Amino acid sequence: MADVTTNGRENQKRRTRKDLLQAASRLMKQGRKPSLEEIAEEAMVSRATAYRHFPSMDALLLEASLDVATPDASALFGPRASDDPVARLTRVDTALHDMILANEAPLRMMLAHALERVAKGDTDSDVPLRQNRRTALIEAALEPVQDQFKPAALETLTQALALVIGTEAMVVFKDVLQLDDARARKVKRWAIRALVDAARGSRTDGA
Repeated sequence: MADVTTNGRENQKRRTRKDLLQAASRLMKQGRKPSLEEIAEEAMVSRATAYRHFPSMDALLLEASLDVATPDASALFGPRASDDPVARLTRVDTALHDMILANEAPLRMMLAHALERVAKGDTDSDVPLRQNRRTALIEAALEPVQDQFKPAALETLTQALALVIGTEAMVVFKDVLQLDDARARKVKRWAIRALVDAARGSRTDGA
């Protein structure tokens, strides 16, 4: 019962954070820079709640602009979408990879904001540091093919894919490995296939 309650609170905090981002996006589309009070009112939360989720207006507005650019699962997977998990996950990775390339500078700034808060100890364990967008897309890709995996293997696969798909992977490919974009995409496709094959071949209902 305690786990259910905890998960419920965590989901509510994520929804509140997403509501704030969407509220900021709607106001920004009106061609102006909204205040924190206006965003909180639009999201129907208090100013204090808004401030708990974002350390500054700049951080909120920066992430809101990226939230708009993030691909939507409904646009990626229509009725004729492939039922091959590798193809579906590659579609997610391609869409996110393209978005990351187009927004590299602000994404690096957002990542830097999160790291700076951790370094300063300016974090609230009850409030997520960042919005988890990739997992929803990964889950949408795997949802119609989940019967191909054991439940625990599916959960582990989803978590492992989050390490391969996203901004942090881009930083590793560019800054650490110094790979060009074509090679980075090829390596990620290989990793996606390898992870799916490993999850399919899992003999136990666990990691």
